Amino acid sequence: MTERRVFAGPAVRKVRREAGMTQAAMAEALAISPSYLNLIEHSQRPLSATVIVRLAERFGFDAASLGGEEVPGGLAGLRRRLADPRFADLGIGAEEVEEWLQSAPATAAAFARLFDAAPEGRGEAQADAPEVAAVRRAIETWRNHFADLDARAEELADELRLAGGDLYGTISERLRTRHQLGIRILPSDVMPDRLRWLDWHARQLMLNELLRPASRTFQAAATLAQIEAKDEIDALVAGAEFAEPASARLFERHLIHYFAAALMMPYGRFLRACDATGYDLLLLQRRFGAGYEQVAHRLTTLQRVGARGLPFFMLRIDRAGQGSKRYAGASQSPLVDGEARCPLWGVHEAFARPGEVVADLVELEDGSRWFTQSRSVAAPGATGSGTPARFAVCVGVDAKVAAPLIAARGIDLMRSPATPIGLGCRRCTRTGCVQRSMPPLGRPLRFREGERGVSAFDFAGD
Repeated sequence: MTERRVFAGPAVRKVRREAGMTQAAMAEALAISPSYLNLIEHSQRPLSATVIVRLAERFGFDAASLGGEEVPGGLAGLRRRLADPRFADLGIGAEEVEEWLQSAPATAAAFARLFDAAPEGRGEAQADAPEVAAVRRAIETWRNHFADLDARAEELADELRLAGGDLYGTISERLRTRHQLGIRILPSDVMPDRLRWLDWHARQLMLNELLRPASRTFQAAATLAQIEAKDEIDALVAGAEFAEPASARLFERHLIHYFAAALMMPYGRFLRACDATGYDLLLLQRRFGAGYEQVAHRLTTLQRVGARGLPFFMLRIDRAGQGSKRYAGASQSPLVDGEARCPLWGVHEAFARPGEVVADLVELEDGSRWFTQSRSVAAPGATGSGTPARFAVCVGVDAKVAAPLIAARGIDLMRSPATPIGLGCRRCTRTGCVQRSMPPLGRPLRFREGERGVSAFDFAGD
């Protein structure tokens, strides 16, 4: 496979200016010629791995910032925004979009924010509150992989394994002996609106009795994360520089849960199990004593340098199709963007087939194919009285790399019939769809005397 060339002239130029250095001085620090640095800064030469390492070592350069990740969805996200019907008359080509992102990523990011915030925008800002959108941007910047947290969790998991017993038991013992915290399981009527409550005054972690075993372990692991991974988590939150305190708290909670999942499913062991089982989600769930949703989320985090897993995305929706969790990981999939979902997508069918994994090969309007697996899950504590909360959890990966999946075996992923779907009716321009509930944005409606098509809305095509 050809290695992707990285052009990051604006990012390198920004580092140099912040350091207050001339091109000659920085070139000397990087052990390259000033003329070569000049070409790099003007995106006429790609960054080599050696230069990236030197930038990181000598200037604290964050390699995760490469590739225009300030634009939610990266290059694919920018292309989707510019494919809006409102820009159809401009004839913007793919190469022009890529050149823009490489040469001026900050202005591309500014355009993405304005587009998403506009009344007719269809990006994350429409689906998410501003505080949530800021957290999503921070997670996407890291591609939902936090190497320091993974390394610390893996080290702790090995230590707990040496202590023997089941993970929940060893975590409980560690909380008791190292942090003087006991665990109490309380009746649901005592904790009707809480799953976990850490009472430092009483030195007790109280858990709701309705939590299933996997969720009980997860909540205990999250408490351990709050204590033993505090420095790493605080550093990541501070580095995100959120404008709103609520965003910082939401990001902190995400990182705490990330560490808890990494403790239950340590990176190396989990990735080896994924490879050995063909990413069999149900088998992974049993092997690691985790919940289906926990395994699904963990799949989006496998981006360790030198030991990468498949680039999964994860989506969790309710019965109304509203997304309550959306992680693109390294997939850059458009299927996690926005709030609307295509009703033809198999993720909705999961509600009607409880306990079953619904596999679906889908094709978007741009010709990209995605292999997805969806399963309905109950919310933690949902076995009690009242209306049960259920969600459909979906993981997916680009069909081009889905061959290792056991669920995809026997399927010709690039030639077999795929379900043609869109990104919600307002973003979809497919004609003749019987499921269409509204016309696409930017397309004038068309009426023909004496005719009635299969769709209630007929509109002008390309």
